[in-house]
Amino acid sequence: MKASLSSLKHLKHVLPDGGKVILLDNGAVIDAEAGAMLQALHSRSAKGIEDHLLILEEKGAEKFMESFYVGYGHKSIGDCGSIDIFIEGVSMLVAKAVQDSQLYCGQEASTRYIDFAAQEFRDPVGTPLSGEILEAWRAFYVDSKEELLAHLRAQFPRKETENEATYEKAIAARSFDILRGFLPAGATTNLAWHTNLRQAADSLCWLRNHPLQEVRDVAAGIQAVLVERYPSSFSHKTYPASEQYYAEMMRDNKYFEGDNIDGVQRHKMMGYGDFSASSSINTKLLSKYRTMMESRPPKTEMPKILSECGTIQFSFLLDFGSFRDIQRHRAVTQQMPIVGTQYGFEEWYLRELPEALRVKARALLKQQEGRISSLTLDGCSISKETLQYYTAMGYRTPNRVTGGLPALVYLVELRATRFVHPTLRHRAKQIAEVLITDLYKHGLRLHLDQDPDRFDVKRGEHDIQLKEKAI
Repeated sequence: MKASLSSLKHLKHVLPDGGKVILLDNGAVIDAEAGAMLQALHSRSAKGIEDHLLILEEKGAEKFMESFYVGYGHKSIGDCGSIDIFIEGVSMLVAKAVQDSQLYCGQEASTRYIDFAAQEFRDPVGTPLSGEILEAWRAFYVDSKEELLAHLRAQFPRKETENEATYEKAIAARSFDILRGFLPAGATTNLAWHTNLRQAADSLCWLRNHPLQEVRDVAAGIQAVLVERYPSSFSHKTYPASEQYYAEMMRDNKYFEGDNIDGVQRHKMMGYGDFSASSSINTKLLSKYRTMMESRPPKTEMPKILSECGTIQFSFLLDFGSFRDIQRHRAVTQQMPIVGTQYGFEEWYLRELPEALRVKARALLKQQEGRISSLTLDGCSISKETLQYYTAMGYRTPNRVTGGLPALVYLVELRATRFVHPTLRHRAKQIAEVLITDLYKHGLRLHLDQDPDRFDVKRGEHDIQLKEKAI
C-alpha cells in the first residue's frame, strides 16, 4: 500500500540562525541506498534485476553500501542513489555556495517573481549599525513598490487585447526586476538540491570548510540528516591533511576578485571597457565541423564533440542579482565573485526608477556605502566575506566565464532573449557578438532573439502558481 503524505518521515535539522535543512522522504520502498545497490550489482552479476531484488530483500542495502561505497571506495556506486534536500531560511550567499558546482541540480526562490519584503535578512555582525544597514535596504524596497508600479503602468499601459491579470503579473515582475537590486545579499531564500549520495559527500568536503560560518552551519545540518537516514553511506573517514587542504583552498580561492589572467593574451573587444575575451579555439579543427554548425536548426543544442575545439574565456562586470541567473549554467566554468561596493552599483536599476525615487536611491547608496565601510565588531574590522551580507545585489561583481562552444552557444541563445533580466541579456549579447565576429567565418551559426529590449506582457505567463480548485 502506498504511504500517505502525512506518514512520511522527513528529517529536519534546525540551523543556528533559524533556517532549516530537510531531507525529503518520498515514501519509496527502494530508497537511495537500495537503488544504488541494485545498480551496482549489475557490475558483479549478470543475472538481472529480479535476482538482485531477491538479494536486496534478503540482505538489505546497508552493509553493502558500507562495504563497497565507503569501505572499498567504489565512489561510482554513490552516483546511483538520488536524494532531495530542501534548505530554507538561508542567505543568498549560502544558496550560491551550495549551487557552486557544475553538478548541481535544483531550484531557488526567484527574486523576479516573489515579493521579498517580509523575508528575514541575515545579520552575522549583530550590531545596531549592521541592523540599520539591513533595515534601510528593506525600507527602500518596501516603500518604493507602489510608486514604481504606478510609474511602470504609465510607462507601459495595458493594451485592450492584453489580459488584465497577466498584464498585472508582468508589471509586478518588472518591478521585482528593478527592486531586487536593493535587496542585500543577506536576504534569506529557499532552495532545493537534487543530488546523489556521492555528490553530496563530495560537496560537503568543501562546504564544511567554507569561509562563511553560515555555510559551515548548513553543511553540518546536511551532514546530520544524511547520517541519520543513510549512516552506511556517510560514514566516510576524514583525514586532517585533506581537511586542511580544503580549508586553505576555500580561504584563498573561494571568491574571485577580478585579478588578471596571467600568461594569456587578453584583448579588449569592440570597445567594451569592462568586458574582455580570450580564445583557445582551434579554428582549423573547428572548420571540420562546418556542416554540423551550419545545419543546426533553432532550439537545438550543438553536439558536445565541438567542445574539443577549445574554449573561450570572458571577463566582465555583472551585478550580483544577475550573476545568480548566469550561475545556473553548469556547463561553463565560473568563479564565485566577491560581493562588494568597489565596482559600483549597476546603473540600469537606477535608470528604471522614476526621477524622485532615483534621487532617493542615489542618496541611499551613498549613505549605505559609508555605513558598510565603517562596520566594526568589538573594535575590529569586518572581513570582506562577511560584509557581503550588507551589500545590495545591484552592486557589480567581477565575473569570469570559461566554456566550449556547445556550452557558450546554449548560454547566449537562452540568455540573449527579451525575457531575461536586461543586465544579463546585455552581457549575453556581447558574448554572442564575440562569437559572431570570430567564428562565423568558420561555420558557426547562432539563433538569437532579434526583438529589442522592451516590456513584454508574456512575462506574466512565466509564473508558476497552483490553480484554484473548481467548485
